[in-house]
This record gives sequence, structure tokens and C-alpha cells, in this order.
Amino acid sequence: MSSRSGRTFTLASRASQLAQIQTNIVLNALRELYPPSGDYTTPTFTTSFMSTAGDKNQSQALYLLGGKSLWTKELEVALKEHQVDMLIHSLKDVPTTLPNGCMIGAILEREDPVDSLVVRQGKSWKSLDDLPAGSVVGTSSVRRVAQLKRNYPNLKFQDVRGNLNTRLAKLDDPDGPYAALILAKAGLVRLGMGDRITADITTPTLFHAVSQGALAVEIREDDTEALELCKMLTHWPTQYRCLAERACLRVLEGGCSVPVGVSTHLELDSTPEAGKLTLTGCVTAIDGQAHVEHTLSRRVTSVKEVEDIGVQVAKILMDTGAKKILDDINEDRERRAREATATNVE
Repeated sequence: MSSRSGRTFTLASRASQLAQIQTNIVLNALRELYPPSGDYTTPTFTTSFMSTAGDKNQSQALYLLGGKSLWTKELEVALKEHQVDMLIHSLKDVPTTLPNGCMIGAILEREDPVDSLVVRQGKSWKSLDDLPAGSVVGTSSVRRVAQLKRNYPNLKFQDVRGNLNTRLAKLDDPDGPYAALILAKAGLVRLGMGDRITADITTPTLFHAVSQGALAVEIREDDTEALELCKMLTHWPTQYRCLAERACLRVLEGGCSVPVGVSTHLELDSTPEAGKLTLTGCVTAIDGQAHVEHTLSRRVTSVKEVEDIGVQVAKILMDTGAKKILDDINEDRERRAREATATNVE
């Protein structure tokens, strides 16, 4: 960063324990680049935390609540009003289309993006295959439920909300319904709870969410100083993988409650910021009965080429059955939302 800036940058995120840990990961990375020096030309960094609509509504199923803006809208208002300078997100929670004036400035190196099985304390089950027929598995993700119903029709899936500590307490409650939970591995690791992981659930059994495991920094488009900082934080192999996944999701017009799964691999070559990118995308009906999947591999050397792969995979998925699955899901969501509204009125 140029010597002209002794500016203080405020990093903001949700108020949950995990969001604060993730914000501190970015904060520490920035302070490594610019250690506190007392020099008025050196940038300094502080944090701010707030609750969002998604945090406040813990009773209604995510499937009915709407899109990912539940987790980002209040934060983006503060960013656009210059109350804060950088928003720290789990990238999987960020809508694929941002408000005017906002942009993703940085994508940091990704944690393992897989989902993990966590069984109730005291139980000896080691995998989904070990769970007795009729066992209740807790997850708030329609994507996970849809994919797992294909291979595990004997299991029951039930919504579970709350932060990670709350969900684990519900799991371990001897009077609770859950035999196991399925959670993102990255969150468990960042919270220091990796020891609770019973097993990872990998492809082809379960394709992970778009951008799962990656942290992103959202900034104002006209904030050139913040962008300069963000460029130093970006891990380009993670950026390539996540932008391909997000381009695929953008075409499919999926939100956090649409069963779109992905898997990406980037094989680096000798050219800087280049390699062979392989992207698999899939869309699965809520009942697990219909499933479409496609894989595309190509050498990439730019963000545009990366995003083109995501768009192509999505278009092929739409042409081979995903459109009908997504239309049926939207109809089902609208019907259930109407029923929930009618119940509340009564």
C-alpha cells in the first residue's frame, strides 16, 4: 500500500463465534502485512460485529426463509454507508450477485470444503452406513438432504438451526431426536472442534456447497486502498475454484436452500496463475429421485476462463434436467411458504 495511507480499516461480520473467528483470521493476516508501528502512514485495523436477519430467525427452516442475503444485507448497508470498510464472509453465504457498488475484493486460501458426519457422543457409529434404519440426521441444508436421500433412503433428515455449539448440544441431548449431524468441516476446524468429526462425507456420495470452506472480503468498488490490501490476501488457486463454482450457481439461480452441489480440482502447471481446472456440478431433487451431474475440465489462465467453465457446466445441467428440478423446488417452496403463512395467521 502506498505511504499516503495511515487509515484505520474496520472489518465487520456477523456476531456469531465462528464469524468472529473468521474475521480475526483476516485481521491477523492484515496485521502480518502491516504490523502496528505507530507510524501515521501505516494502515491499522479494527473489528465490528452485528446480528443479521438469518441470525435472528432461528425457528423457520432455511428452505423457506429465502436467499443468502439473510446473512449479508445488514452488513452491506453498513459497508455502503461507510460505517465499515471490509465485510468478512463465509463465501458460501454470499449471493452470486452483489449490490451495486460492492465487490469481492479477496478470497483467502480455502479450508477443506467437504461436509462431515458428527455422531452423538457415546455412540460407536463410524459412518452413515452404520446408523440404524430410521435414525434422524440433523442438517439445515436441502442440498445435503437431497443428495443423501439417494443413497440412504432408510434415514430420516430433520432441520436443525442455531450456532455450532447449540447444534452440538441438541445432538448430544439424551432426550433429543438426533443420532448425528452433518456439518461443514471448515467450521468445525476453525472453532477447534475437529475432534468431533466422525467421518468426512466425500464425492460422489455428497458434493459440497458452492465456495464452502473459503473466506471472502467484500469491499466498496470505489475503495482502491481496500482493494490494494485485498490483492495481497487473495489465494489465486482458491479464487479460481470458487469463482468457477459461483459462476455455475449464478446461472442455476440457486440460493443457500437449493440443492446444487459442486466439486473442483485445480492442477497447477508451470505458468503463473494457470492450470487445469476440473469442475463437477450437480442438481438433485428434494426427494433424491432425480439427479443430474456434469464434469468439465479445461486449462485456465484467467478469471474469465474460470467463470466460463462454471457457466458451461450450468448450461449443460439445465439442458439435461436441472431446469425441471429447480422449477419443481421453487413451486414446492412457494406452496410451503403459503402454508406456513396461513398457519401463522390462524
